[in-house]
Amino acid sequence: MYARQHALEHPGQPAVIMATSGETVTYGEYESRCNRAAHLLRAAGLERGDHIAVLMENSPQLLEIEGAAERTGQYFTLINTYLAPDEVAYIVANSRARVLFSSPARREVAVAAAAQCPDLERKLITGSGEPPAGWESYDAAVAGYPDAPVPGEALGTAMLYSSGTTGQPKGVLRGLPEIAPSEPLPVMQFVRSMFGFREGMTYLNPAPLYHSAPQASVSAAIRLGATTVVMEHFDAEQWLQMVERYKVTNSQMVPVMFSRLLRLPEEIRARYDTSSLECIVHAAAPCPVHVKQAMIDWLGPIITEYYGATEANGFTFCDSAQWLAHPGTVGKPILGNCSSWTRTAGSARPGRTARSGSAARPRSSTSVTRRRPRRAGAATVSPARSATSVTSTRRVTSTSPTGRLT
Repeated sequence: MYARQHALEHPGQPAVIMATSGETVTYGEYESRCNRAAHLLRAAGLERGDHIAVLMENSPQLLEIEGAAERTGQYFTLINTYLAPDEVAYIVANSRARVLFSSPARREVAVAAAAQCPDLERKLITGSGEPPAGWESYDAAVAGYPDAPVPGEALGTAMLYSSGTTGQPKGVLRGLPEIAPSEPLPVMQFVRSMFGFREGMTYLNPAPLYHSAPQASVSAAIRLGATTVVMEHFDAEQWLQMVERYKVTNSQMVPVMFSRLLRLPEEIRARYDTSSLECIVHAAAPCPVHVKQAMIDWLGPIITEYYGATEANGFTFCDSAQWLAHPGTVGKPILGNCSSWTRTAGSARPGRTARSGSAARPRSSTSVTRRRPRRAGAATVSPARSATSVTSTRRVTSTSPTGRLT
């Protein structure tokens, strides 16, 4: 989210364009807004390593609050906007957030959640309306601060919560090195390479920014000085409109978006010019073979896929050529050591994890294909052990015809 040099050199270039409203924030404006919000965080007494939480739909304000935290050494937690108040309150409390930001669209849930979090020190809401009792107007609060950088800037980063775990969501807390915000975490450099990002690209984000991949990809795009088009909500035809209107080169998607694009009538799909596209990367869920094949047939061999986790503890990756040679694959490991295990008789009781050293039989290969595990007696997934290796006890058997996995 840190792009000061680009803001100085190209202040008038659009940094963020909202797809539906058309609201545009230039790099010069983005830099000023982030700096004002950074002064707000400092004035609130937040120190390096402290936490803030944001319950907000895709918006420029969300991105500037992220940018402020990233240059003042804070962890920022973006909360799923579809959660109920009790669920939001759990994440706010569990992350030890000292400040909560929200928007008029999430006002009711935010107020109810904040009432359950007595340790919150400040609560701010965007928009021009009267804030709820005990809340402050974010717009009025930041307006009183200068747009110059805060002294002693330090890198901050996201602390996101997983959505695929049992029980309560689990926070993913990455180490925070004592470096300047102009130096991103190594994982962000990895994201840039994996997503095929380049300087001068135009990026289209169709997904909620509280998810890990959209948050990371938009952050990387802004750091590169790219123009990022942010969709408020995904709509298949609007996605095509945005590609044509802004000559989009890159996008990050999930398989259900592919399916919705393919369900559009042929005359609508043929109406829009998609020739500017260079790379579409997808992940987050298994992609049926026939869906991915149809996307490659339509848009060309520009579809890449990775299989990984918010914890960044391991990734596999494949481009279109590799996938066409092995339909259903999610590629070869490019980060960490990917292993899989199947449970043999007596090796692990149902609900217990089969671990290395037991009678579990390892199965591994240079390519990984995902499929649905057997429910009864299937081994559970063990926690990641480090940021450099990943061991999964998820059942992996023969090549799947659909690439499905739960």
